[in-house]
Amino acid sequence: MGFRKGNVKMLDTIIMVSLYALGTVLAIQLILKAKQRLELSFAKNPSLGGHVRWSKRFTRLIPAYYYSEENWFNSDGAPSEIASQRKSALTQLGQDLVDQSPLTLRQTEQTKPLISDLQFTSNYRVPFQFKTVLQKYLKLGSFWKESQGVWLTDMDGNRFIDVTGSYGVNLFGLDFYKSCIQEGSDLVKDLGPTLGSYHPCVLENVQRLCALSKKDEVSFHMSGTEAVMQAVRLARYHTKKQKIVRFCGAYHGWWDDVQPGPGNPMPPASQTLTLREMHESTLRVLTNRKDIACVLVNPLQALHPNQAAPGDSTLVDGSRKAHFDYAAYKEWLTQLRAVCTAKGIVLIFDEVFLGFRLAKGGAQEYFGIEADMVTYGKTLGGGLPVGVICGKANLMRRFNDDRPADICFARGTFNAHPYVMGAMNVFLKRLDTPVVLAQYASLDETWNSRAEKLNQEFKNHNLPIKVANMSSVWTVLIQSETRYNWMLQYYLRREGIALSWVGTGRMIFSLNFGDEDFAEFTNRFIVAAQKMTQDGWFWRGATQTNKSIRRAILKEMLKVRFAGS
Repeated sequence: MGFRKGNVKMLDTIIMVSLYALGTVLAIQLILKAKQRLELSFAKNPSLGGHVRWSKRFTRLIPAYYYSEENWFNSDGAPSEIASQRKSALTQLGQDLVDQSPLTLRQTEQTKPLISDLQFTSNYRVPFQFKTVLQKYLKLGSFWKESQGVWLTDMDGNRFIDVTGSYGVNLFGLDFYKSCIQEGSDLVKDLGPTLGSYHPCVLENVQRLCALSKKDEVSFHMSGTEAVMQAVRLARYHTKKQKIVRFCGAYHGWWDDVQPGPGNPMPPASQTLTLREMHESTLRVLTNRKDIACVLVNPLQALHPNQAAPGDSTLVDGSRKAHFDYAAYKEWLTQLRAVCTAKGIVLIFDEVFLGFRLAKGGAQEYFGIEADMVTYGKTLGGGLPVGVICGKANLMRRFNDDRPADICFARGTFNAHPYVMGAMNVFLKRLDTPVVLAQYASLDETWNSRAEKLNQEFKNHNLPIKVANMSSVWTVLIQSETRYNWMLQYYLRREGIALSWVGTGRMIFSLNFGDEDFAEFTNRFIVAAQKMTQDGWFWRGATQTNKSIRRAILKEMLKVRFAGS
């Protein structure tokens, strides 16, 4: 009996000790989880862009409302004489654009109902409150008939200086790419569009790509988005981890995992962490977590860290910022490289947009940092669409010899299309020509000097404008605390400067711009800005600030949201 009581007491003791130990383990796990969550919170940018779930919820609350013609011209409280001046100026500007390009505008209006992309870009050129009335007055053409040098010609024969950059494709000038496509087509014409195998030029292409990227292997894809998708899949496949890190504001294509928040109908991916770039809290998260497969870096973000690419559709005040600090970004990449190496995290440079623009060897050469994988696109196709991954051999392998059913499958019908490979072959060879090498030799000096000269011209003419640049990629900072800064894109168009649909947020110069070309660009820009000033768009009330503008717009939204008017 005593033996049984002793066993019961011992059992009770064991249970109590076990429960205490279990409670201790659970408490430790909760503490560690809370610590991890707290570290993650500190690593997120404090803006809505850093909190994708909240930003998605917030944007759903933004109501659609549009200024009537009665208050469109004085939404900033401008006096009646300024509003009248603006209306007359807008009427004249609209008429000038129609007179300038009637055929181009007619073709655009006939095509718009049939192309969803054209409808989208037309609707998101300006802050949404202004678009309904604006579209009655102003129309822009979306067709070009030909290109030559740094010029685009519309269907009416008007010539425009091209700073659209063709989304980054146009690095060396459109004549360069037209000849790449023609020579490449001649190179592969005997084979034609034979798919599934390779034209002989592919061997030289991959040899040159491996040398340029300092990587072991290459895979071809049909777009930059596809290349990034597969790079992430390979990182997950080889690390056996699922989470990926992207940085606030960075663009990596339009697929769900890397485009969380506003603009994506899908909920934010649970496996994607959107963290703050150039911040020690992010390095702490990368150091302490064990579930991160890869980190994506878009080097273009060095121009505007933790902010989305600027566009005139959100230019409701004068608070846009951009500044490129080479030394600071290089130091950040150095720290990031060290942490990724220590933790076995795959570091991926997404150079789809910026590849070959900063240096012949891309951002890796420019910043002196070697990534584990690099994705390319845009200009690499010699003017034709392409996506490419260059990576270390251990990361590029798509199968497991020990487990034959364990694969990382990826194919595309038009991967390594002969005509794309032919144009790429011409492009890669030309990178070694004296003309191209000379452009690379003085790249930063040339474009930084031009930005400084243009900023000085703005000062000389007392214009509230400044440009910031990362090499030949520029953004316009309109330092006027007014609501109508986005109007500048239309004045530039009238003066013969072609911008992409995001307006003054991004100007992309091709490297074939000579000093005379840039002088002409400068003159046209100054004239456009002066006319916009004369027409009253930069008028500012005595108490008006960027903060007061944002507060007024918030009040408008709340009134529409809750009062319905």
